[in-house]
Amino acid sequence: MAAISQMERDMMSKARRQIPQCQDPVERLRLQCLARGASGIKGLGRAFRIMDDNYSNSLDLEEFTKGLQNYGLSLHPEEIKDVFEQFDKNGNGTINFDEFLTAVRPPMSSARRQVILEAFHKMDKTGDGIITVEDLKGVYNPKCHQKYQNGEWNERQVFQHFLENFDSPNNKDGQVTEEEFLNYYSGVSASIDSDAYFVVMMKHEWKI
Repeated sequence: MAAISQMERDMMSKARRQIPQCQDPVERLRLQCLARGASGIKGLGRAFRIMDDNYSNSLDLEEFTKGLQNYGLSLHPEEIKDVFEQFDKNGNGTINFDEFLTAVRPPMSSARRQVILEAFHKMDKTGDGIITVEDLKGVYNPKCHQKYQNGEWNERQVFQHFLENFDSPNNKDGQVTEEEFLNYYSGVSASIDSDAYFVVMMKHEWKI
């Protein structure tokens, strides 16, 4: 993943440079997420899920505002209201945050989306839509990890560390959903210009 790390750093610095010039509030939210790295948009999704106390998959303006603030994203109150109204399509005072995240997520070609989902489904051995430590056994080899080789970590610790790549820093639950996987790789995707390179990288990384 060394090459990705350099690309990710480049993407983060590019996003930071673009934020001051950006006028569109949705694009500015996207850039602020990308400035946090590949997991930035996935973390925003987690922040919204925490706010969704009644599991309705929707947020009102107050919850939406608080979710953005809790995640440390900066928009003026009138801009937050404008963004909210863009996504409150039926005017009932709530927005579906999956639809919102899909819009904030950097655009991806169908080829990129397909290879990301292929990787997820390969890892999700139980087919329940969530990747856990149990799913990783037999799919991801922990014995190649340096800390396993020097005796510092056991297999479970290596698996847990691997899942933390996709987990939210503020809410690590050791589980990765398809949405989180897509959100994470949309950030990685934003750092790679070529579709062909991204697909080859994913196939090599996940042996698919």
